[in-house]
Amino acid sequence: MTIRVLLADDQTLLRSAFRVLVDSESDMEVVGEAADGAQAVGLARSTRPDVVLMDIRMPGTDGLAATRMISADPDLAGVRVVMLTTFEVDEYVVQSLRAGASGFLGKGAEPEELLNAIRVAAAGEALLSPAATKGLIATFLAQSGTAGDGRDPAVHAERLTALTGREREVLVLVAGGHSNDEIAERLVVSPLTVKTHVNRAMAKLGARDRAQLVVIAYESGLVRPRVE
Repeated sequence: MTIRVLLADDQTLLRSAFRVLVDSESDMEVVGEAADGAQAVGLARSTRPDVVLMDIRMPGTDGLAATRMISADPDLAGVRVVMLTTFEVDEYVVQSLRAGASGFLGKGAEPEELLNAIRVAAAGEALLSPAATKGLIATFLAQSGTAGDGRDPAVHAERLTALTGREREVLVLVAGGHSNDEIAERLVVSPLTVKTHVNRAMAKLGARDRAQLVVIAYESGLVRPRVE
């Protein structure tokens, strides 16, 4: 199946470079290009891409606002957003994940990293680049002094009451950046069983994907931020 990709960046030259790279792959194609967030949302609705490569900083409607609109649209539930940022250690990264992005990647990433990011996002997995892992989320939430959105962590913790003990255990490991295979090895169960627990946790918590589970785990206090 061909992965449909929408490019959203205000730099024409960068979009052109991304298009050449993406279209060179046999399993993906570019279905549209947007120069700002508003155009990105419009094209997402008309082309229904699998993945949107979204620049965070754009004139007018920025990538963060556009991601919120895409995530809030029920008709675009299957669209995954990967945020592109020049500076990976940035508070916008956490905000973008909270807005509904599946992850983020630095613009300085290698071509293979970008292509892998598209495939990972299309598969519904959380994408946290090597240079900006869950540690960044932990650091930002710790510095914010709250759950990150101004509410007490206890408010978010109430959401976890719907989870079973095993689902909470799996959520902790997901927040730790572990893959299904790694979690399966730790819990001595099959990867399929882990996937089932992850999917049930997402359904109960209203999370679009694993990236949202990571944010919820920190916001609720289930996983405590550690600042090194």
